[in-house]
Amino acid sequence: MASAQQLKRRIKSVDNTSKITKAMSMIAASKMTRAQQMALQGRPYAERMMSLLSDLAAQPQFEDDPHPLLTPREIKRIGVIVITPDRGLTGGLNTAVNRFAAQHILNSGHEAEVVAVGKKARDFFGRTSNLKAVFTDMGDRPSVDAMTPITKVVVDEYTQGNIDAVYVVYSKFVNTTVQRPELMTILPVEPAELENKDKVGYIYEPDSSHVLNELLPRYIEMEIYHSILESIASEQSARMVAMRNATDNALEMKSDLTLEMNKVRQESITSELLDIVGGVAAVEG
Repeated sequence: MASAQQLKRRIKSVDNTSKITKAMSMIAASKMTRAQQMALQGRPYAERMMSLLSDLAAQPQFEDDPHPLLTPREIKRIGVIVITPDRGLTGGLNTAVNRFAAQHILNSGHEAEVVAVGKKARDFFGRTSNLKAVFTDMGDRPSVDAMTPITKVVVDEYTQGNIDAVYVVYSKFVNTTVQRPELMTILPVEPAELENKDKVGYIYEPDSSHVLNELLPRYIEMEIYHSILESIASEQSARMVAMRNATDNALEMKSDLTLEMNKVRQESITSELLDIVGGVAAVEG
């Protein structure tokens, strides 16, 4: 049995750990809220861009000669962008996303090129798949400009015919306790079908082809950007829950250790009293 001094040191260590995990939980909660706000702020822009893209794709000149990024073709080889955090302490989040992506590649029955966004995706697919590119250290506040290199890699591979479809796998933020792996197709781009009431008579300058060429890569950037923001919100939410559970476990352990230390102290006091009583009895006898 551990001595009272040893138990006291363990209690102090567990108490310090609980303070750290509590602070990490509070920081994660703050970052989660900010990531949610950033994702919500970008939605109106993405919706308007999709409306404009749909209108462009419906122009008469693109019916007979559609843009390459809008044209589906027979799938022989796929590209998968896997988005994960750079760090751990997120419970089972990283494992769930990586396994989900790996299962999709396996089920597709096609060869795959993987673009890893995040160190956890890099570490997982670096051992098992063909890594085309790696992007890490995106931070908690990534900019849209940081999406340009990722977009360029997949668009170039698609237009050169090296891959025939591109998917994004990320962790979708559902609520504070639920984060779900999600799959989204970004190439070929599938414009939404506009109803008559949603159609707007746009005038394109210099011409619709030029605007479409500029808009499509931007749209893909926005889709990747939104996926990364969702992933950040999921990461911080999972870390907040994991650290809160760790704090609760540390406090429970501290309580158990304190109880054990009190028992050891009581046994020591009882033993000393018995020795004193025994000594007094021996002297009187």
